[in-house]
Amino acid sequence: MTLVSREIAAPADQVFAVLADGWTYASWVVGASRIRHVDAGFPEPGTKIHHSVGSWPLLIDDTTSVISCEPGRRLELEVRAWPVGEGYVGLTLRETGATTTVDMEEHTVSGPAKLLPKPAEALSLKARNREALRRLAYLVEGRGR
Repeated sequence: MTLVSREIAAPADQVFAVLADGWTYASWVVGASRIRHVDAGFPEPGTKIHHSVGSWPLLIDDTTSVISCEPGRRLELEVRAWPVGEGYVGLTLRETGATTTVDMEEHTVSGPAKLLPKPAEALSLKARNREALRRLAYLVEGRGR
C-alpha cells in the first residue's frame, strides 16, 4: 500500500464536494484524460465514473467504481485501466480547523501492473499521487475563493 498526504486549506465538506463531483476527476487524477459519463447518484457505492486514460490517439476507455463512501470523511474506489490492470484507492479526509489533510492510499489489485516489484510500484504511485493531491488542492482552494 502506498500512502501520500496533503494538507488543503479548506474544510472537509469543500474537499469532499470536489471528490463527489465525478466530472472533476480528469482535472486532478493524473493519467485520466477525459470523463465520458458519471452515473447518477455518484459517489454512492456501486456507482461509476466512465473515463478514458492516456492521450489521443492511444486512449483506454474504462471505469472507476465506488466501493464505499462516508461523505465528508472517506471514499474508496476500484480503479480500472485495462490492459494495465485494476487498483484500489482510498481517500481519507481529516479536518483540523480551517484545513483538511487528505490521505491517499493506493495499490494494484490485479493485471500486469501487479507484476511490478513493490518498490517500483510504490515509487511510481507516490509521485503520481502527490501530483494528484496537488491538483486536488488547487481545485478545492480555487473554488473557495
